[in-house]
Amino acid sequence: MRVVRTRRVIDNAGAEAVADAAAKFADEKGYRVVIAIVDPFGELMLLRRTEGAQIASSRVAVDKARTAAIFVRPSREMEEQVTGGRLGALALHGASCLTGGIPLKVDGEVVGAIGTSGETPDEDEAASIAGAQVAFSTAEVAALTYEGARLAAEAVGAEAARRGVSPVVSAVDAGGALMYLLRPDAAQVASVEVTTDKARTAAIYRRPSKDFEDQASGGRPSALHLARAVPLQGGIPIRYQNEVIGAIGVSGATSADEDQELAIIGAEAAERAAVSSNGGGNGATFISSDTLRKKFQKGGLLLDTHGYKIDAGRREAPGEVEYHEREVDVLRVVEGTATVVTGGEMLDSREVAPGELRARSVKGGTKHELHEGDVLAIPSGVPHQFVEVSEPFLYFVVKVEH
Repeated sequence: MRVVRTRRVIDNAGAEAVADAAAKFADEKGYRVVIAIVDPFGELMLLRRTEGAQIASSRVAVDKARTAAIFVRPSREMEEQVTGGRLGALALHGASCLTGGIPLKVDGEVVGAIGTSGETPDEDEAASIAGAQVAFSTAEVAALTYEGARLAAEAVGAEAARRGVSPVVSAVDAGGALMYLLRPDAAQVASVEVTTDKARTAAIYRRPSKDFEDQASGGRPSALHLARAVPLQGGIPIRYQNEVIGAIGVSGATSADEDQELAIIGAEAAERAAVSSNGGGNGATFISSDTLRKKFQKGGLLLDTHGYKIDAGRREAPGEVEYHEREVDVLRVVEGTATVVTGGEMLDSREVAPGELRARSVKGGTKHELHEGDVLAIPSGVPHQFVEVSEPFLYFVVKVEH
């Protein structure tokens, strides 16, 4: 079962390039328009308003772009349905049946969309097409699969059945759109909407929905006014490589606390499966270049799984002495230089966790001068300290437990 897949989405630079091309075309034609760029979920990324554009076009452009993104087709097709007599298309949720929205695609998958408004329908669409035809950059991100959404929801369902409760469970994607709904026969009808609201809140705000309930109850009633959020616990983000790829929502257990407990169980089940199954079910983990670049900006764990960890290390100053009783560290330098001392006698050591010691310095030991491409393997039980580093010093660390 594949829980996570890789997909592309337009990035900020890409949005700028598309908007620039559309604006240039509009200026050459003398069009006064507003140009909107949205992500694949239809959420606004960039708004460009040319000189003299009418005020109302700002919202219309966003509506057109959102329609093209979430319906995966030019918004002209929606208008043509209405014009052709299919008035029911006007009731489609999230649709604006107006010409001028064009999907942005890479390898057949929609990565965003552009919408233009302000002139005639054909002129608006022409500007959007000009923007869509330019080369634009994208980012590679992890995305929850249908199988992953089902796994998370069914993990909740199994635990709920064991407890003798019948909540409704929703799994949504990173944009908060429903992917899988589990509704037991005995579940209350009202929970169908509530659970999806909780999951959406956790996904798009990248935090448990309980955070907003705590804010509202703790003296910040304005938390009730946050767009598309519900201040009800029971929504938990699903993360992969420290990025939110979706969320799980639970409603209708015996209490709000139990909703929360069950949602955590579902999210954790999906996260464990994502780590173990990504790479075709053989335990391999793919980490994209975009993920690495972002992680190296601050440094941090890339993977934390049973038996080993992978860390994207970033140092801008020397550090304390470290001692790992049960971990082997294998370092590979990506960028910069450093001096590392291994071995020697630890001075003023202290225990920070079972089998983990820190100290201010070591007496003696062996110095190693590290440069790009070098590898240093440090066995367990050997003190080590970065005594000099460039700014920044970037390196991979594989930590193997034994």
